[in-house]
Amino acid sequence: MTPENVPSRTLNRSISEIASTWRTDPRLAAEVPGFDRPFFQAGLAGYSDGAMRLVARAHGCPYCITEALLDLTLINGGKGRRKEDPDLIATECGMGDLEENRVAGLDDHPIAGQVMGTRPEEMGRGAEILGRMGYDVIDVNLACPVKKIRKHNRGGHFLAHPEEGIKVLQAVRDAVPEEIPCTLKMRRAFDDTPEMEANFNRLFDAAYDMGYAWATVHCRTVKQKYKGPGRWEVLRDLVERHPDRVILGSGDIWEVDDIFAMLEYCGVHAVSVARGCIGNPWIFRQACQLMSGDSPTLPTIEEQRDVLLRHHEYSVVIHGEARAGRMMRKFGIKFAAHHPTPDVVKADFIQCSSASEWKTVITRHYGDQNESSILPS
Repeated sequence: MTPENVPSRTLNRSISEIASTWRTDPRLAAEVPGFDRPFFQAGLAGYSDGAMRLVARAHGCPYCITEALLDLTLINGGKGRRKEDPDLIATECGMGDLEENRVAGLDDHPIAGQVMGTRPEEMGRGAEILGRMGYDVIDVNLACPVKKIRKHNRGGHFLAHPEEGIKVLQAVRDAVPEEIPCTLKMRRAFDDTPEMEANFNRLFDAAYDMGYAWATVHCRTVKQKYKGPGRWEVLRDLVERHPDRVILGSGDIWEVDDIFAMLEYCGVHAVSVARGCIGNPWIFRQACQLMSGDSPTLPTIEEQRDVLLRHHEYSVVIHGEARAGRMMRKFGIKFAAHHPTPDVVKADFIQCSSASEWKTVITRHYGDQNESSILPS
């Protein structure tokens, strides 16, 4: 998934120096207690469910965002009302009391529920539901570039229609209790025309004027989707023009060094780790190690095995065995990249459709796991 022709960005300091001296902006934790490191897991359609989030948190990720939850689905009691409830997930995955499981590291907080939709009143109702479900932050998706999403006037559509987007932002802010922060996800514009740049600025300014805590800005346009490199210089210019605003950055984060390169080069206050953390929760551990002045370590075979089993067990609890088997195929493909024989492991994971087949592949390539379950007891 790494795009070609990603430009080199010249830094005046080494990554290790940047990381070990970086001081996280206190405004992050002031708005969202616990968000105390300058990186987080993005919302990823089809990936960033409770299982992925709990694994990321176990490796040092301080803050997570759900995949985009459709307002109408929330209103009608579908996805987000059951499978994405952060407290229910922690309780069920731990098979016990919520507070006990938080102590055991199964705390899915702080977390942002990301809402996406078309009409202001429905977006407001969906956001209100997320607030009542216990989400710490409500994040509004004005970024999704997928054609079928834009066809229904959602996501990145609003970057071409800022007046509609401003109504959505106001409806969400009005519907959510004042004590719950609202944030938004944007792309740098709908396309590269001056008109669309002006539209971005109108939406961006309106959000902060309404009291939104921050915007996460992806450095590609909606039209660009995920093709080609992002323009970090746009993020740098945005931060320079708005030194008083908290701005988070997104785009081209594939390995741990990229996190600190973006912080240094762009001046953003935190970095969204998206496709680069699929099958790679160790990117968060490595970021913590660098900030502590240590060298980042690669996962051992044993660590890979344990995380694969943990992720699979969580997924079974949350989704049931049949769906978990389907979901974990795509995760296994990404996890396989860390194995000494990635192509062989990837091919075997692709064939998996059940828990028994999954564990057979684990034993074959990662060694035996003597414990019957790695979930906390």
